[in-house]
Amino acid sequence: MRHRTAGQVDVPLAGDVEAVPPAAPDGAGGAAGFGVDGLHRRPARRAAEMFDDHRMHHAIIYGRRMALPADEEIRQAPKVLLHDHLDGGLRPATVIELADAAGHRLPAAGAGAAGDDAAGALARWFVDAAGSGSLERYLETFEHTVAVMQTEAALHRVAMECALDLAADGVVYAEVRFAPEQHLEGGLTLEAVVEAVLSGLADGAAGAAAGGAPIRVVALLTAMRHAARSMEIAELAVRYRDVGVVGFDIAGAEAGYPPTRHLDAFEYLQRENFHFTIHAGEGFGLPSIWQAIQWCGADRLGHGVRLVDDIDLTGGSGRLGRLAAYVRDKRIPLELCPSSNVQTAAATSIAEHPIGVLRDLRFRVTVNTDNRLMSGTSMSREMRLLVEAFGYDWPVLEWLTVNAMKSAFVPFDERLALIEGVIKPGFARLRHS
Repeated sequence: MRHRTAGQVDVPLAGDVEAVPPAAPDGAGGAAGFGVDGLHRRPARRAAEMFDDHRMHHAIIYGRRMALPADEEIRQAPKVLLHDHLDGGLRPATVIELADAAGHRLPAAGAGAAGDDAAGALARWFVDAAGSGSLERYLETFEHTVAVMQTEAALHRVAMECALDLAADGVVYAEVRFAPEQHLEGGLTLEAVVEAVLSGLADGAAGAAAGGAPIRVVALLTAMRHAARSMEIAELAVRYRDVGVVGFDIAGAEAGYPPTRHLDAFEYLQRENFHFTIHAGEGFGLPSIWQAIQWCGADRLGHGVRLVDDIDLTGGSGRLGRLAAYVRDKRIPLELCPSSNVQTAAATSIAEHPIGVLRDLRFRVTVNTDNRLMSGTSMSREMRLLVEAFGYDWPVLEWLTVNAMKSAFVPFDERLALIEGVIKPGFARLRHS
């Protein structure tokens, strides 16, 4: 039985009321429906209805029809990326070359092919294998990328190419995360792993700037939630806080490995005034999100897509449970990764991804890639998919981008400088081109 509290207010979704203007700036007030947390997802409206509603809502503003962003325009837009795994973003050709040097046997995909054909076949294998509908199966694909990232030279190369690839895609700020404990099989120390990656990111950013595509790229250190090294990795992150490491994370399979297993690490980070995010609400439900926030004190939620389980969508309105209301009221950022969420069955399709509802209800929504190799994606592609599914126009894409920059782990002055000096002018040029 689902209980209701007195004074509960329904929040209309975009398209359910006539002539609704674009979303207010993040943090603006609005009606809120506060119910008691419901533990079962309510079915969203049909994808076609959602698509039509969002196109109407975003493509017609104050009686003036606006053209939706084109693919090349989206690539040119300044983008911000908060959730991107280093070992999930390798170039397929690099995987092949590093595997050959390391003597690592890759999947049979592309056997007998050479050059671009082999790289293309391997890229397809990663996407197909990751699209099994299971987070656990999805994570198995990393056995091959991690295996070829066990030397300083390999880590430097992968990090450098990561920065170059993101810059070429129009990303102006990126937080790239990796788990140092995953790269010790070749005899490296934790410190050597971190320094190789930071050096590679810096060299990649320098090369991108020289090519006319400046990018600010920093790192998050990740601890594996099934292991027992989170305190060690947290201390490592703090030691490198002034040379490029801006945050901490835990990742891996959620089921059976709650974030509270690493509570000592999170308490240490809070004492050190250090930022951290937690993978939660991707492969597991509301309890994972609740623990990440209320027990561990996460600054952001890695994915958090299952927060929709605490929103009652019956009748075309959004009634927020206690947890969802808390996340929205506190402006806790959601690092949503649409393509990845579909692959791991956290969402059934892009058109039915909860990002549409969460954005309409004014959550602090951000758009991310997660693992570019496994999803065959980029920030430009993720944005294009949202334009196609929800009819998002330039004001909405800018809103999402500013949300991400406001939620970054670099100092406030740097965030503000990028918003006012790069992001807003970049979108203004595109809107008026």
